[in-house]
Amino acid sequence: MSILLTLLLPLGLLIWSVYRGWPVLLAAQVMALFAAGLAADPIFATLTQRFMPAAGGFVIAFLPLFLLGAVFGKVMEDSGAAMALARFIVARLGPAQALPAVVLSCAVLTYGGVSLFVVAFAVYPLAVALFREGQIAQRLIPAAIALGAFTFTMSALPGSPAIQNAIPMPYFGTTAFAAPGLGIIAGLIMALGGLAYLQLAARAEAPVSPALSETGTDRPIPNLPPLWCAVAPILTVFAANWILAEMVLPRVDLSYLADPAWGGVTASDVIGVWALIGAITLAMLLLLAMTWTRLEEPRQTLSAGSQAALLPLFNTAALVGFGAVVAGLPAFAAVNALTNDIPGGVLTSLAASASLLAGLTGSASGGMSIALDTLGPRYLEAALAEGMDPAALHRIVALATGGLDALPHNGAVVTLLGIAGLTHREAYGPIFVVAVAIPVVALLVTLMLATWFGAF
Repeated sequence: MSILLTLLLPLGLLIWSVYRGWPVLLAAQVMALFAAGLAADPIFATLTQRFMPAAGGFVIAFLPLFLLGAVFGKVMEDSGAAMALARFIVARLGPAQALPAVVLSCAVLTYGGVSLFVVAFAVYPLAVALFREGQIAQRLIPAAIALGAFTFTMSALPGSPAIQNAIPMPYFGTTAFAAPGLGIIAGLIMALGGLAYLQLAARAEAPVSPALSETGTDRPIPNLPPLWCAVAPILTVFAANWILAEMVLPRVDLSYLADPAWGGVTASDVIGVWALIGAITLAMLLLLAMTWTRLEEPRQTLSAGSQAALLPLFNTAALVGFGAVVAGLPAFAAVNALTNDIPGGVLTSLAASASLLAGLTGSASGGMSIALDTLGPRYLEAALAEGMDPAALHRIVALATGGLDALPHNGAVVTLLGIAGLTHREAYGPIFVVAVAIPVVALLVTLMLATWFGAF
């Protein structure tokens, strides 16, 4: 009973508070201290010695990626490049294929490095018009955007610039292209399974919600850039990431990193992150060069993009802090011990622990960071002892945290529903199916394949 009380009550209250519209940054701290109080842990020490170091460590490690991604996405938005690409896809598929059009638009943009928050704002007006014309219930729009923006492009597809695909790299010495075969299989399960469900759901109910906000739906956007201006930076992210990670950086002498002055790390610990930072930077510079004259206020765009990085970064960091507090409770140690006893070896244990933490924090990146900080070295050592390719660990942990993270208190879910003007009660059900249930199925299938055949 004490385990259920100290773990589930704070989590339940965190979910409830997010449902009620309280800010995640505040609610995560309050619920972390509440959990500590239930466990009779010292409150101030919990705040300064557990919550703050975990939250601050996440900011230190991933500020460049959040910042570059947000600025890149803002330039894509203000220059019209994101809208040009989305409209091209929509025009080719047409209103009769509204669901695939919305999912594909979101997938191409996020796989190209555009922030999912920018994607949601850019694609939502098009989705409203398409769904209305296609006679599809508009409460399915958030689920369609969620499927394209934060499922298979976030955790499965090789080479994805998503932060969730970047976090495992320094722990396992891998790159964003780790275990591409496993990732593609998982991605297909998520994409095809999610689309099949949404098609069935669309046929099962009549289109309603005439009172939904349609602000900006029919607003013309003049002077959109040509399609190649939108495609070239996205291709640059993918190509530069692969070239830097596989060809350039491995040939550079990075032996100086072993010096404690530079962190005492190996080249494999940093190459993946450096490649991703370099790729997004190159793509952003290319995009700025091509669209600079299309930006009304370039400095304002860069400033707005920089500011846009802060809220998702600190929301996620706060959830990391909450998870770190929960992970330090005796109750969590007891639950984690049970995951270690799950049959199936190191991959199964890693998947269970990472999924649990992602669910507790409501954040894939937050849960993954905590899991790898506390358990990563142990899992890597066990995998190497078994002769297992660390790429399998990379892909499994990314997939494991890309399922239960999308529970109702997830920041992206809250933002997405806010954009659509819908409540959790109205629209969360379909989101749960495409962003939680089906990714969990994809994880289980991939876990079996990785156990039988290893990384491929």
